[in-house]
Amino acid sequence: MKKVVLGKTGITTIQNAFGALPIQRVSDEYAVKLLRRAYEGGFTFFDTARAYSDSERKIGLAFSDMRDKITIASKTMSVTPEGIKRDLEASLKFLNTDYIDIYQVHNPAFCPKLNDGTGVYETLLEAKKEGKIRHIGLTNHRLHIAREAVESGLYETLQFPFCYLATDKEIELVKLCKEHNVGFIAMKALSGGLITNSAAAYAYISQFDNVLPIWGIQRDSELEEFISYISDTPEMNAKMTEMIEKDRKELLGDFCRGCGYCMPCPVGIEINNSARMSQLIRRSPSQNWLTPEWQEKMLKIESCLNCNKCASQCPYGLDTPALLRRNLEDYKNIISGKTKI
Repeated sequence: MKKVVLGKTGITTIQNAFGALPIQRVSDEYAVKLLRRAYEGGFTFFDTARAYSDSERKIGLAFSDMRDKITIASKTMSVTPEGIKRDLEASLKFLNTDYIDIYQVHNPAFCPKLNDGTGVYETLLEAKKEGKIRHIGLTNHRLHIAREAVESGLYETLQFPFCYLATDKEIELVKLCKEHNVGFIAMKALSGGLITNSAAAYAYISQFDNVLPIWGIQRDSELEEFISYISDTPEMNAKMTEMIEKDRKELLGDFCRGCGYCMPCPVGIEINNSARMSQLIRRSPSQNWLTPEWQEKMLKIESCLNCNKCASQCPYGLDTPALLRRNLEDYKNIISGKTKI
């Protein structure tokens, strides 16, 4: 398997990283077992966030006795000096460490810079001088903010959605990071579950030698799949290319990526899954989405207030209420048997 150098950070890792958001859904014991197995299998880069409930604490339980052997990236959603300091201290405590390798501003609505009046970047610099963080990064879903961060020269890494559904604009962003020596960390490498062939997903990303994909993992079977790619690395071939092109024709355009920044909904609609139900139900075991529980969840769309809060927060500019209505209509037709899947 190829190795990636994350830009000017100098951090070197195999082109395979562990996304620790999903481990908040499993027990401490299982999470520790999973994380240690990941390390034993070859993973050394682990990405988490203060917003991922107890994910940081579980990483701390797994690796406190071998901190120097792994790289930890975490994040703060705060955009005030006080909030950043509070989040950082909490992260250090839960991770059971005295430093974080890469500390990222988590999907801000603007690009924090020096002397912009917010004090955000100055606070990060202070933490770096104190040795509490080693490198400063930014995550985002908005292309213009991502580009601004890279071109500012202030950020050592960028975390941004990237997979084989990428458009020319996302590919240009990857190249821009390489030009500016900024490490590119790829989130949503499986497009929030819409991509079901992880080998093809990996093979596509491996064509970009400056991209580090982080895979959200919460099960042994998922982990073993990605561990297997270390010794038996998937490469692009005619069959994969054909499948990727088929997926791109089906999915590119007006579809929900499941990022969740539209949440919470005032009437309790699970927007991040309901707005892409038509794709989910056709691209993963359909019985998972046809349960009485999910039928009840989908019917909540009928209570939509059309407040447009979800649309205003969508980093992709989607008309989310309209997308929800279209998915509900399709779902009802599937349930009634009018539409076959």
